[in-house]
Parts: sequence; C-alpha cells; structure tokens
Amino acid sequence: MTAQPSPVSRTHQPNPEAGAAVKAADRAHVFHSWSAQDLIDPLAVAGAEGSYFWDYDGNRYLDFTSGLVFTNIGYQHPRVVAAIQEQAATMTTFAPAFAVEARSEAARLIAERTPGDLDKIFFTNGGADAVEHAVRMARLHTGRPKVLSAYRSYHGGSQQAVNITGDPRRWASDTASAGVVHFWAPFLYRSRFYAETEEQECARALEHLETTIAFEGPGTVAAIILESIPGTAGIMVPPPGYLAGVRELCDKYGIVFILDEVMAGFGRTGEWFAADHFGVVPDLMTFAKGVNSGYVPLGGVAISEKIAETFGKRPYPGGLTYSGHPLACAAAVATINVMAEEGIVDNARRLGAEVVEPGLRALAERHPSVGDVRGTGMFWAVELVKNRETREPLVPYNATGEANAPMAAFAAAAKAHGLWPFVNMNRTHVVPPLTITEAELKEGFQALDAALSVADEHTE
Repeated sequence: MTAQPSPVSRTHQPNPEAGAAVKAADRAHVFHSWSAQDLIDPLAVAGAEGSYFWDYDGNRYLDFTSGLVFTNIGYQHPRVVAAIQEQAATMTTFAPAFAVEARSEAARLIAERTPGDLDKIFFTNGGADAVEHAVRMARLHTGRPKVLSAYRSYHGGSQQAVNITGDPRRWASDTASAGVVHFWAPFLYRSRFYAETEEQECARALEHLETTIAFEGPGTVAAIILESIPGTAGIMVPPPGYLAGVRELCDKYGIVFILDEVMAGFGRTGEWFAADHFGVVPDLMTFAKGVNSGYVPLGGVAISEKIAETFGKRPYPGGLTYSGHPLACAAAVATINVMAEEGIVDNARRLGAEVVEPGLRALAERHPSVGDVRGTGMFWAVELVKNRETREPLVPYNATGEANAPMAAFAAAAKAHGLWPFVNMNRTHVVPPLTITEAELKEGFQALDAALSVADEHTE
C-alpha cells in the first residue's frame, strides 16, 4: 500500500502580507532565467536552514534539489556564515592580481583534493565561465579550433558554454559556428549503439567517439569535454572503462581532456570529485556550486602542469574582475574544512548506498511509472515512463504545456506532501544536501511514494 504522509508542514510563523510584497516586486522587476516570464509563478521564500526551506505562508519543504544542486552542506551552515562575516569585517573585496589570504588558502585546499597534478587554480564566478575559460585554455594550448561534447550534457548558459551543451537549451543560441561537434556518450538504458551490456555500450561508445575524431580531423580537435557523471541531463554513471578510454584517445591524438565537475564535484557523488570513482586525471577540470555550497558565487578551473606551462612565459589572455573574490573564497575555505571535519563526503557515500539506493529501488518495485533508477552518493535519477517494456518516457522529449502535464502533476503532488522535487523532462532527480539525515531521506521517500502514485495514473 502506498504510504500517505502528512500534507506540507506548517511550522514557521506565517506572514502572507510580506510574501505578497516580495512576490509583487519579483513579478514587476525580476527577469527569470529559462522562463516565459508571463507563465511563471515563483514561490516567495522566507527562509532556509539545513535541508529545508519555507515560504511566507508558513509551509515548509524538504529540499531534494539542493537549490540547483549546490547547497552540498545545506542552508545556513553556521561555520560558513561566520567565515563570510569574518572575511567581510577584514577585507570585503580586492582585485585579482594580488595575493590574498582567503584566495591562496582556497586554491591550496582545492588543489589538495583534485586528482593528479591539477594543482593550479584559476578562479571564476561560476560554472559556465569556468567552462568558457577551460575551452579557451585548451584551444590556446593546442592551437586547434574544435571542441567535442556529448549530446546528453549541460555545461552552462553563457554563449560558448551553451553551444557546448547537448540538451535543448542550446537550440535557440546554436548557429553551428562555435566550433563544437556533438557525439553520443554511453547510456545503456537508452543506448544509441544497440548494446545489451555495459561492456558493449562502453566499447561501442568509444569506437563511435574515435570515428568522430577521425572524420572531424584529429589535428582540428582541441578538446573533448565531458561531465564526469552527467547531471541535469540524467545522472548517467558512465560504464567502467569509458572515461579511461576517452583519456587514452585524448593522449593518442594530442587532445586536451576536460572534465566538468561543476555539479558532480565536492562530495556530491560520495567522493571529493566524481573522477575519483574512475581513477582518471583530466588535463583541465571545471568546478563551482559545491565548492562553497553556493553561499557566494564561485567557480574555477583546475589546471594540469602541462597546460599551466603553456602560460609560464606567455600571458593567459583572460580574466575576471571578481576572480577569487575574498568573500567567495572565505566561504570555500570554510566549506571544505567543514566537509572534511564533519565527514560530509563519507555521509553522502554511506547514505547513498545504505538508504537512497535501496529506498528508490523499493519505490521502483511498487510503481509502474518508474523505468530506471541510477546514481551514486547523493546524486540519483528516477526515470519515469509510460510503459516499462517499451521504455516510452512519461512525457515526450523537451515537452511543454499540456504534453508535460503528467510530470507537472507529479511535481505538484510532491510539493503538496512537503517535498520540493528536481524535475527535468521525464525524470525526477534525488539530489538533497549531503548533510541530510536518514530520517529526512525517509520523509522524502514517503512524499515521493505519494507523488509516484500520481505518475502511475499516466502509465499504460
């Protein structure tokens, strides 16, 4: 029998008048990303703490989205808040050309945890510009123009990054002039290679990639960029040997290997970086989001020795006014220290294996709308389908309006039961803060149970 949790809890003092004022100012003046402005109704948020946030009507929600998969240590961690306050009292900001304690220490702590020789850190303001700069470095290092990236991917919303992106958010900005070539990466559940096993999928995906390199001209390809574990596109853990195989192809053809760890990095997958699961060291690695739990915008590129040497005597032609901003770096220092001292990466690994995976697989057994469950750590996707046998998605690819009604109904049911879900296309992602407790996860699964019953109504 499907569990029926209580409706959304009301534990915070309501102030609907204040909420109405916040909403009115938002609708009058804020232009929201990825949205038709007249068709959205953003929730006015009054506060957040730990794994929860609440609105001005007093409704509290368990956040299974971690914001946009960035509040890895939860909301308002007191040690990070204090570090930001202390830095603000000491040095609020300073230009990037100087050596500043918070900046130096943040770089040192990040370099200690990156794989291999990725020991130089170029700071950016977020993930998209980290990708932009990684690609610029690769092109300058190789003298080649092209970048290869996967169709099922997301690398950011700025002009170069959105062209590198493989999902439909690219379409409106893609003029086929950015020097980007897309290819199929492995994903056995929806294989493009007619594979029946992970081994077949891996081998055929690598063969496809090498053929793409050959037909594009190896001497024209500067970089291959992949998310270590793709995030927004579906949390598709690559099969064993795939990333190592891409590393070998890059070495064979003199191509720079870029791993995008913007979403998967800093403990999200149960390791400091998702690359650690596969024993692979890229030439460049991008990061953002979890580096300081999103408390102050920060991103960056971790750079290998051979790429750094290119710019030893030759100036790197790029920079940002707020590169390594002291407030952001102080937040990163505190976040990394908190994660290490409080065992947060271990918590993500343990709860992912002991609670999340068995909990989601139990839900899959009860609900015919669940076609696939996949992930690791606190990084999971639940794929919803109309028919388990045919694997037809619950809604069409990139569905909007009425065509997306089943997923909209699922999301509404989750919210009605106190859970804020991460919904993209025909999937819901389970990506809560890494600090979440076992009890909170089980509370979330009860709400998912109820919401999946709504999705079941749309199955065949």
